[in-house]
Amino acid sequence: MKAHAPRKRFGQHFLADLAIIDAIVRAIAPRPGDPMVEIGPGLAALTQPLVERLGRLTVIELDRDLAARLRAHPQLDVIESDVLRVDFGALADAAPEGRRLRVVGNLPYNISTPILFHLLPFAGRIADQHFMLQKEVIDRMVAAPSTGDYGRLSVMLQWRYEMENILAVPPQSFEPPPRVDSAVVRMVPWAQPAAVDVAVLEPLVQAAFSQRRKLLRHSLGRWLETRGYAGDFDLQRRAEEVAVAEYVALAQALG
Repeated sequence: MKAHAPRKRFGQHFLADLAIIDAIVRAIAPRPGDPMVEIGPGLAALTQPLVERLGRLTVIELDRDLAARLRAHPQLDVIESDVLRVDFGALADAAPEGRRLRVVGNLPYNISTPILFHLLPFAGRIADQHFMLQKEVIDRMVAAPSTGDYGRLSVMLQWRYEMENILAVPPQSFEPPPRVDSAVVRMVPWAQPAAVDVAVLEPLVQAAFSQRRKLLRHSLGRWLETRGYAGDFDLQRRAEEVAVAEYVALAQALG
C-alpha cells in the first residue's frame, strides 16, 4: 500500500514519536469495552494501541483515502465525515447502558476551537476528552483569570470542564513537523455544572472580551444595557479580571 502524503487542506500532521504515543495512551488509560471515539485517526498511530486495549473503537476521518484504509481494520467502526457534522448524541445513544463516551484525538489545528464548541452540548454524556492541540490553544483553555491567556475559550470551557495540560509534544514528534508546539489536554466534564443557558452565556462572554484592553463598561456594559439589565455588576474591570463563576452568575441573572 503506497504511503499517504499529508494534506495541507486537512491540516494533517501525523504523530510518529513512539514514546509520545505511549505516554498519551497511558494518560488516556483505555479499558476493554470503553465506548471510545477517536477524532482524526490519520495513519492510526494512536488508533492501534487504543483498539488493542479497547477491543473496538469508533473513528471519525474526513480524508477519503485514510477512511478506506481504516475500514480494512476489523476492529474499527469508521465514520467518514467532517467531525463538525457528527451527532455525538447518537454515538452516546449507541454506547452500552450507563456508559458515557470517551473522546480522544489529534485535532486539526485549523478547526480545533470549533470542534471543542461542537462537543460542548454533549458534555453531559461524555466521561472525558483527551486531545492533542496547539500548545497556545491549551494555554488559553486552562488559563486563570488576570493572565494574558485568559479569554472567551477559558470561560466557556472551564464552566463545563475540569481541565489539565498533561503532556508537552514537540514539533519533531510529527511528520511533517508543524511550526508550533503541541500539548495534550485532559477535559473531564463537571458532574454538576452550574445550570446556565449557553445561548446567554456565549454572547455575554463574547461581548466582554470584544475589547479586552478596555474596561467592561465599554463592551459588556453596552451589551447589558440592550438587555435591560439593572443589577449590580462591577464594570470598572477588564474582562480578564472576572472569574468564570462571575460570568456564569451574570448569565443566570439574565437567563
